[in-house]
This record gives sequence, structure tokens and C-alpha cells, in this order.
Amino acid sequence: MPDADPILLELYRHRFEGVADEMGVTLRRTSHSPNIKERLDFSCAVFDGGGALVAQAAHIPVHLGAMPASVDAARAAVDAWAEGDVVILNDPYAGGTHLPDVTMVSPVFVGTADAPSFFVASRAHHADVGGMTPGSLPLATELVQEGTIIPPVKLVDGGTRNDALLRTLLRNVRTPEERRGDLSAQRAAHTVGAERLQALAEAHGANEVTTYARHLQAYSERRTRAALSDWPAGTYAFADDVEVGDADPATIRVAATVQGDTITFDFDGTGDAVDGNLNAVLPITKSACYYVVQGLTRGDIPGNAGSLAPVSVTAPEGCLVNAEAPHAVAGGNVETSQRIVDTVLGALAQALPDRVPAAGQGTMNNLTLGGTRPERTEDVASGLRPGGSPFAYYETIGGGMGAHADGDGLSGVHVHMTNTLNTPVEALEQTYPFRIVAYRLRPGSGGAGRFRGGDGLVRVYELLVPTTATMLSTRRNRGPWGRNGGKPGAPGRTVLIHPDGREEELPAHVSRTLPAGSRVRVETPGGGGFGTPADKNAS
Repeated sequence: MPDADPILLELYRHRFEGVADEMGVTLRRTSHSPNIKERLDFSCAVFDGGGALVAQAAHIPVHLGAMPASVDAARAAVDAWAEGDVVILNDPYAGGTHLPDVTMVSPVFVGTADAPSFFVASRAHHADVGGMTPGSLPLATELVQEGTIIPPVKLVDGGTRNDALLRTLLRNVRTPEERRGDLSAQRAAHTVGAERLQALAEAHGANEVTTYARHLQAYSERRTRAALSDWPAGTYAFADDVEVGDADPATIRVAATVQGDTITFDFDGTGDAVDGNLNAVLPITKSACYYVVQGLTRGDIPGNAGSLAPVSVTAPEGCLVNAEAPHAVAGGNVETSQRIVDTVLGALAQALPDRVPAAGQGTMNNLTLGGTRPERTEDVASGLRPGGSPFAYYETIGGGMGAHADGDGLSGVHVHMTNTLNTPVEALEQTYPFRIVAYRLRPGSGGAGRFRGGDGLVRVYELLVPTTATMLSTRRNRGPWGRNGGKPGAPGRTVLIHPDGREEELPAHVSRTLPAGSRVRVETPGGGGFGTPADKNAS
């Protein structure tokens, strides 16, 4: 392969990233659910014909690092690809992460090639895919309780949609029309991605386009290896805990070994998979490790297969971060992934003390609300529940970012493995039968220090109809840790305010059907502080 022209290389970097970005814009604009349209809970990426990542949009870290496993699973499931194919999957043990994250993979043919030159992929969090409770993040103990399991299968074969499969999927969810719309939006994103890659090949030649995909991967690998070579060699260990309901917390242990231009993360010693849903499959663990490495190397390195190549991740089979079927995994994707990041950062803080911040809120504060939407507007005020249509709401709620060596942490933001927005109040109240009666920062929740951790949020929901509420969270017993003498951030709280005004503090993992007039107050954790408060006073 001839050497890359540096100007062309930069052009192709932006061309490929532009394809992924435009896929994301299409998905957002054509989607139906607030979770995708407003929160942007989706990710898009471009892969080469061998299934190696070429470019990704700046979407959700927990999605993107795990998406190569989805493409691998799709390629393994299909003997012959045709123009217009779309493979759908969500099985965590066959390329997925957790069931609400539905992934699609499509081949892209350019030039005269009879095999795919590229693949485009999207992953979107669907607000309901069935299961025990609305929102499909139930407090389950095995995978089948969490929702509809989709192994890698063609939803569209050569441009012809498998309507029998689609009807089956929609029959097993609470909000079928919303799901139909969001699935169609993903397919539309793939159409745009394929068209843009084919247009590039027509304009510049298929050989040049595919060659520069390889050049870009090689460039990212060289840059990442060079960055790792500057890190001090050694093995750095750390451990952190995850709250597991009423049981003792589960421990995550990692040893990060920097050697030459590579880094290895070994999770030996991590606790066994648990009875609840906080188990994570290995692609989630890899995704968290990739995210940390990419964050601690220079941010201008393109994220692709090359930037991932110097990073190795191992974990014992059957442990919390490499779970095996039939363990439930809904919370592994959203909660355990955050603790994996905290653990890896805690290890690398020993090697890179000036680059690693204190712990951020360390949870996504997952709240799902579901029930039956009133048919008439006047029924909302009365609290009646006539035979209206089902609704299912899902949201992660921001909190405090950890402070760092150069400044305070940000307040009221999503940190680490989630990169979504908070759904606007107006969108929520227009769509669902509840009100937001408070939405503000949580003053003083950030940990003290020379630099203070960011503050968490307070969000209060007033339920206008009987509603099943499920909260899946962590960092409720112990707040996010500080660094270099900085104080921990305040733990989070979830409080149920009964219709009579009585307050009840809820556990970190809880699911209840609540009467109309109930209020749920979510107080999210603050970030840890950096440096001692005395250092701040001295300066």
C-alpha cells in the first residue's frame, strides 16, 4: 500500500466522520421517541469490508466501543450479503449490549466489488422492548425477563422487509408505533450512509476510498502507540465497588499494564456475576477501557480500529464484567460500565496523576416510568385512567463531573459512558402524563477541594396517572471519590413523596406501581473534589 498523502488523509478523516455524523442527523430527525429525538440516545459508525471500525460520530461512548462486536456478529450470521440488506440484533450474548439497545448493520457496495466494501451501523436505545416493567430496565435476574431478545437476523433482505419478523417484534413491546418509527429511522440513517459512501467512490474511485480507510486506521494506530510510549511503564492496580441491592457490593478489580506502546487491562479478581441485572458483557468492559485510553491520549486521534489495536482487555469468564448467559445485563450497560471507567481511571491516576480527574457521579440515574396514557386532556387533571394508549418513558439524569488538576468539575452534566442530553421539560410534559415540578442544580453536592467537584441535579416528577416507576442507580451509599486529598461528592438519593405528603427514601434499585399524585424526587451525585481544601485556602 503506497504512503498516504497527508492532505488527502485529513480530507478522508472528515469525509468518513461526516458520513457517520449525517447518519446521526437523519436518525434524530426521523425518529419518533423523545429518547432518541431529544436525548440523542443513539450512535452511528462506519466500518470497512472486514468489519473494522473506520469512523464514528461523537455519540455515546458505551455504544461505540462495543459496536465492533455487533458488526462481527452480523457478519458471522450472514452467508451472502446483498444490496439493501439490514441485519438487526440486540442479544447481549451475540453482539449486543443490553436489550433496549437495538443495533442495525448494513453492507455498502462500491464500484464493481461483489462483496461489501463497507458496513454502516447504528445503535439506538429503544424506550421499551418488552420485559417485566415498562422501559425494559427491570430488576431482573435472567435475560429472558428483560425483554425481547433478537439474535442477528435480516430485517431487510435485498431491499425487501421481513414483515413477519417486524410484526413479531412489535407485538412484544408496549409502544409498537413508537418502535416502528424508531426502527424506520435507523433504516433511513443506513440509506443515507450507504449513499454518501457510494458517492465518495463515484467521485474519487473505489480504490482510493477503500485505501484511505486503511490509511486512516494505520495513522490512528501509529498516533495511539506513540502516545502510549510516553506513559510510564508499569502495572497499576485499583478496585471499586458497585451497589447490588440489599446484597454486599460487588468489587471490580483491574491491573493496567503499560508496556512499550501497548496497554493491557486485566480484571482478574473481579467478583462473580450477580443475581441482579448489573452484569456486563465483555464488549461493554472493552468499550469502557477504550473510552479511557482515548480520553487520556490526545483528543485529535481519530477513533477507529487503529486507535483500539494497542489496547487489550481480559476478564475471567463468568465474572461481573464478563458475564455469561443467562445472567441479566440491563444495568451492566448503564451502571457497571460507569464503575469500570472509575476503576480504570483510579488505576491510571497512579501513572498519569495530572491527567486523571476525580470520580464523576458514576451512575446514569436510570429512571423509567410507564403506564396507560389518558385518552382526553381533561383526564390528566382528574387523574383518571381510561383505556388509553400505553406509554414508556426512559431517561438518564446528569450529575456532577469530577474536579481535575486545572479546575472545578462541571455541574449537571452527563459523564463518561453516557453522552446524552436531559430531555427538555416541555417535550416530557407534551408527551407523557406527568409534570416536572422541579429541575435545578443540587448546591453543595460536589466534593470540596482545591478544585471542587461539580454539583448534581434535582429533578421532581409528579405522576398524573397510576404509573410503574423503576429506578436503577448506584453511588447511593458512598459518594464518588476525590483525588489528592479532595473530598468525595455527595451520594445520590431517590425520594418518593406520597400523595399525602409523606416522604420515603427509596433504595438504589427499586420498582413500584405508584398512584396518581405521587412525586418522585431524584437527587443525583456530585463529583469528587481534587486537592485538599487547605491547598485552595493557601492559594
